[in-house]
Amino acid sequence: MTAHPYVIWGGKGHARVVHEALASADHRLVAVFDRDPVPPPLPDVPLLVGWEGFAAWLARRAAGARPRFVVAIGGGRGEDRLAIAARLQAAGLEPLSLVHHRAFVAGSATLGVGSQVLGGACVAAAASLGAQVIVNTRASVDHDCRLADGVHVGPGAPLAGEVVVERCGFIGAGAVILPGRRIGAAAPVGAGAVVTRDVPPGATVIGNPARPHVREAAA
Repeated sequence: MTAHPYVIWGGKGHARVVHEALASADHRLVAVFDRDPVPPPLPDVPLLVGWEGFAAWLARRAAGARPRFVVAIGGGRGEDRLAIAARLQAAGLEPLSLVHHRAFVAGSATLGVGSQVLGGACVAAAASLGAQVIVNTRASVDHDCRLADGVHVGPGAPLAGEVVVERCGFIGAGAVILPGRRIGAAAPVGAGAVVTRDVPPGATVIGNPARPHVREAAA
């Protein structure tokens, strides 16, 4: 079987995680792109800089199978991930969803386009993931959770049943979201926080129990 070509947008550590998750005879990484001239994250795979580098690569591609793509940008950058994905699709590339071979996804769960379920992660019964959602290493999304487009659940973070995370919410590493809570759009939950109440859109919460984080004014 001929391996299908794919590219990664994002040249930092998450690119290596994605590449490992796709390490099979069915996928062949042909290029990595990043907005910055960072060191290539993978040996023998070229890193090209910015949309200019992407346009040049696209122009010299030989005819053949339409490449797929993965956006390897984590943290709370869901809007960036969605915007890059839309631009790559407009250029004719196909979003690639991935499930690590050591992850679990229930048969009744649904995964949006470009979603990533990484090593040791769990997506349980009737959970729903939107487009470009990341469920990172050893994170868990329990039954009937709903994760909107651009959400990122950080490593080791458990979401109990019926949690809702709105567009581009970010759950930090090891944070715990109790059953039925709602995380508002673009709201970051700090690493290790325990969320016992709903979080308003855009609010940053930290601690156990999680409380709003107020930045101190500069002196």
